[in-house]
Formats: sequence, structure tokens, C-alpha cells
Amino acid sequence: MESEPVNLDEFQELARKILLKMNYDFFSGGAEDQYTLNENIKAFRRILFRPRVLIDVSKIDMSTSLLGFKMASPIMVAPTGALKLANHEGEVAVARAAAACNTIMVLSFASHCTIEEVALSCDAIRFYQLYVWKQRDVCMKLVKRAESNGYKALVLTADMPRLGRREAGIKNKFVMPKFANLEGLLSVNVKSKGGSDLEAIATATLDDSLSWKDIEWLRSITKLPILLKGILTAEDARKAVEAGVAGIIVSNHGARQLDYVPASISALEEVVRAVSGAVPIILDGGIRRGTDVFKALALGANAVMIGRPIIYGLAAKGEYGVRRVIEMLQNELELTMTLNGCPGSKDITRNHVQTEHDRLRSML
Repeated sequence: MESEPVNLDEFQELARKILLKMNYDFFSGGAEDQYTLNENIKAFRRILFRPRVLIDVSKIDMSTSLLGFKMASPIMVAPTGALKLANHEGEVAVARAAAACNTIMVLSFASHCTIEEVALSCDAIRFYQLYVWKQRDVCMKLVKRAESNGYKALVLTADMPRLGRREAGIKNKFVMPKFANLEGLLSVNVKSKGGSDLEAIATATLDDSLSWKDIEWLRSITKLPILLKGILTAEDARKAVEAGVAGIIVSNHGARQLDYVPASISALEEVVRAVSGAVPIILDGGIRRGTDVFKALALGANAVMIGRPIIYGLAAKGEYGVRRVIEMLQNELELTMTLNGCPGSKDITRNHVQTEHDRLRSML
């Protein structure tokens, strides 16, 4: 009998054994040389703790809120698409697991389950991820469906005017299944000439003219708060605040777009300084331990998003696997807070971590 995984890496190994190679490569791979893919994880390991002792940690409170919505911990579910390639229940299973863990799920535009199916699956707070298509009426219809089905915010992904070069998909001639939410709205019957179908679909449908002025357009068609995903620089962070977004997601798209950009955690402090508390900031990318969550919070994030580990849990053990992935991170975060002398999320400060920059500065 196979033993129960004790960490997220073991869930990934189980998923690798279970999934078709083409599907595993789709979920796990990054852009080009995959430098940023590896750096997303390695960068966390270069951040060290500065724990405080003799503090009453008999009660630990990980709870937090985002846009006024309460969560059991600052760990959210990132938008990840095509989840029926991992498990037949797809996004519905993830939604139920997130609800059971009292956290927020962001439903991907590329989900295999519809906006309506996920909304009906359980009672929970959830957001909807949006891309902007060349046919703007498609966006408007998706926004209205999300609003009418109780989604509480929109997550606009800003770093994908075109699809990044994902060489595993090209080699595997990856065939993207149909997007459930686009049925009857947008024809995506585009075939690649010897490469990935996903690349051909993205080129044919995504609006690469999208610019800052379109944030105002999106705000004009919805009352939902908008979070902007894909910010890595102070310049763009300041523009996002000026554009009136309700939150910023520091993300390099799971290292699937432009290779050789910084790890998300490495870009976090620059964004935090630029925003200066004007809007909440979420860190997306590379989280594999509760210690990583703590480090992100110490460097100024209000919450973090988990992507690939959710998929691995889903592939390995369905809804139960997703729940275990979230619970593992929550349990590890609780222990990390305890051993760092932080009874509550608000007690986690910049003084609790030491970065490479801190170490270099101390030698000057």
C-alpha cells in the first residue's frame, strides 16, 4: 500500500506517475530554458529566518481577509486551467476542496467546468480570472456570467499578449481541450502547423493591443473589484494603482511566459515599496512549503496563491488530494509562525527574514 504523501514534492511525484506524459508536461513545464521556472523555487531557499523567542505562541491565528472576505489562512487557489486533464471532476473538485479549507479559489478562464457548474458545486467565496479577447463582447458576456453567479472579484491576467514559448508542448504536439466557458461564444477551432494547439489558439484569439486604458473599459462594464495579475516591477505597480485596481498579483505566470524574468518572490519587495499599502498584494509562484508562505508575508504580501501543487494533489487523489495540499501548507505555516515567534499573521514582519540583499548590504 502506497504511503500518504508528507509534503508537496511527494504529491508531484505521484502526479507524474499517474498523468499522461503530455499532460504532466503541460502542467509542470515552463518557458524556453525554464530558468525562471527553477528560480521561482530556488529563490525562496535563499531567504533565511530571523526567529524571535520567548513569545507566547500557545495560540496561533493564521486567519486573514482579502477585499473584506475572510479566509482561514492567507493561502489562496490560483487560476489553473484544463483541470479535467488531471482528474475527471476538474475544477468542481478544486472548488469543493477550497471551500472545505475556507479559502478563496480563482476560477481559470480555461476551466473545463463552466462558471455555473463551479458556482453550484458549493457555497464559497470565489473569483474569476479573465483574459481579454479580440472580440470584446466575449469578455463582457463572461464578466456578466461571473457576476450573476456570485463571483466576488475579477482577476485580469496582464502578461499574456501572446503565449510564451513552451517547448514541451511543441514537442508533444499538445492538443488543448475545449474551454467550457467559451462554448457558443468564441470559435477556437484553430490548428497548429506542427506545434502546440494552445499557441495557435492564443495567437488567434488574445487581444495583443490590450493596454492600460483598457482597465478603465473593464471597470466600466462591471461593479466587481479587479485584481491585476502579472506585475513584476515598481513602474507597473504604480500604474496599476493609478488605474484603480483593487489589488495586485505579483506573478511571472508560473514561469510559462517570458523566461529570465525574476522569481516572483524576488520581485515582491520592489512592488510592495511602490504600492506602499494602497492596495493588497498577492504573491503567485514557487510556493512549495509553509515556510515559503511565511517568507512572502514577511516581505509584504497580504496573501499567496498556489497553482501547480493544487494540480498535483488533484491528479494524485482528487478532491481529497487538493484539500490535503492546502492543509499541508496551512499546517506548515502554523508551525513556522510558532517557531518564529509570531502568534498572528499581523505579527509577521520584515525583521523576521534575511534576504541575499540584506546579507550583501551587511558586508559593505
